[in-house]
Amino acid sequence: MKKKKMHDNISGYLFLAPALISFFLFIGLPVGLSAVLSFFKYNLINPAQFVGLDNIRHMFSDKGLLVAFGNTFKFLLILCPIHCGLGLILAFLVYKATRFQFFFRTVIYFPSIVTTASVAIAWGYIFSTDTGVINYFVRLFGGSNIPWLTDRTMVYVTIALFSFWKFIGTTFLYYFIGLQNIPNVYYEAASIDGASTVKTFFHITLPLLSPTIFFVLITNIVSVFQIFDEPYLLTNGGPGSSTKTIAFEIYQTAFQEMNIGYGATISFVLFLIILAITVIQYIGQNKWVVYDYE
Repeated sequence: MKKKKMHDNISGYLFLAPALISFFLFIGLPVGLSAVLSFFKYNLINPAQFVGLDNIRHMFSDKGLLVAFGNTFKFLLILCPIHCGLGLILAFLVYKATRFQFFFRTVIYFPSIVTTASVAIAWGYIFSTDTGVINYFVRLFGGSNIPWLTDRTMVYVTIALFSFWKFIGTTFLYYFIGLQNIPNVYYEAASIDGASTVKTFFHITLPLLSPTIFFVLITNIVSVFQIFDEPYLLTNGGPGSSTKTIAFEIYQTAFQEMNIGYGATISFVLFLIILAITVIQYIGQNKWVVYDYE
């Protein structure tokens, strides 16, 4: 029995080894190096110089970084409700559809597999103020050009539309799979009791879908804190610095200004913020997430 148990343990660790090695090389090691580099001044050309807590002190006086944090929280307040809320509505409607379900699933999920860069280039032309397709039709019907990418307010609307069209498919897929995993016996019991569709949704679907909602909430919050592609490709952080995010700030600091030590400091602080939010969510899940429904 001991030999069999040891053999099973070795087999389990061997199966886990590729994932553990990948995690160490591509996540654990970079995070550790960022923590170490945050105490140095380094630019890839000159030898690293130990500066102690200077990079951390500089963060508290860096107004550009405060703007980047503020912009990131704006994206968090805009994009998370869109993805988490509208993704659930789309998944529920497609799940209830008896016809053309495969068609709707394909249409909604397809943009997620298209490269972000190519889509952003196309959307840049579509939303261009002077030569964009949308403004062409706006002028055709007597309107004036809408500054989709040049107004500090409208640019958030544009990025929100782009993010919804491009990335809602992934959230939709998580929800759709979660809906399919809910046992039908609960719906049958609700139907026998005469429960309406609205009551069934709020008292059966949402509670039993809570593990999926919890997962989607965490992944979306982490994704928004790391948002880079949309503002970089569509607006380059503009107009001004109104869409410059933390990830964009890290990219500019570390790879354009070659201040890798300070860039590593920002990235490690971002890691700590995401870790803290995730831990808080995991602690709070016990109050609303239902796992033992089968």
